[in-house]
Amino acid sequence: MKLVRYGEPGQEAPGLIDGNGLIHDLSDHVADISGEMLDDASLDRLRGIDVSSLRAVPGSPRLGPCVADVGKFMCIGLNYSDHAAETGATPPDHPILFMKANSAISGPNDDVVMPRGSTHTDWEVELGAVIGTTAKYVSESDALNYVAGYCVCNDVSERHFQAKISGQWTKGKSCDTFGPIGPWLVTRDEIPDPQNLDMWLDVNGKRMQSGNTRTMIFSVAQIVSHLSQLMTLHPGDVISTGTPPGVALGMANPTYLKASDRMDVWIEGLGQQTQTVCEDP
Repeated sequence: MKLVRYGEPGQEAPGLIDGNGLIHDLSDHVADISGEMLDDASLDRLRGIDVSSLRAVPGSPRLGPCVADVGKFMCIGLNYSDHAAETGATPPDHPILFMKANSAISGPNDDVVMPRGSTHTDWEVELGAVIGTTAKYVSESDALNYVAGYCVCNDVSERHFQAKISGQWTKGKSCDTFGPIGPWLVTRDEIPDPQNLDMWLDVNGKRMQSGNTRTMIFSVAQIVSHLSQLMTLHPGDVISTGTPPGVALGMANPTYLKASDRMDVWIEGLGQQTQTVCEDP
């Protein structure tokens, strides 16, 4: 299934995408697409609904973040061998974890707003894994059973804030609108192998990133298992699993984002995001 949230910010309704790409309203069946309905039993119940019985949503409404009320927004750094190489970093021995503030979460096609003083705003296409079942001390072999589904993430980053303002990476990762997720949540039965997904990101129509999740240093299963040894993962938690090469930071002569730039962000089977960059007044 492809689950979606549509409507104005703060007023999103739950929906389901049919085989023709049309949105059908799920409001009579669930209050929202959030952690409380992402367990296997609840998803199976939704699969049993006759889509033709659901109200078709007219027009092209705004799409909100594909998951509501995210508990934790966890990100994995330097998780692609080719991305680590372009930044000159040594591949890590364990997954590098940092947190992105939940207030950064935005819809997949909402504007990305550069904060005041930003001169180094960068892009990062990433595979997002959304937890569906409470996970604690889970094995790698069983870890994917705790994932409800997958989505596209753009881990927008302000590199000067991230590296030059004393503190952790969180400062450059958590600016408002720096966490677009969606367009929809694709349940794991539609993504049998999350380690073989093509992905790309364009800026103003120019291909900047092109990669595949097979070059991850740590697989989704390894990441979920590892994190579950450290903390309880709750339904609705989002893990952004790292980015392939092609970010501005890795360029010999970096060209960072500026107002009016457009990003197109795509992952195989998970859909596409499109964001326009603007400045915070």
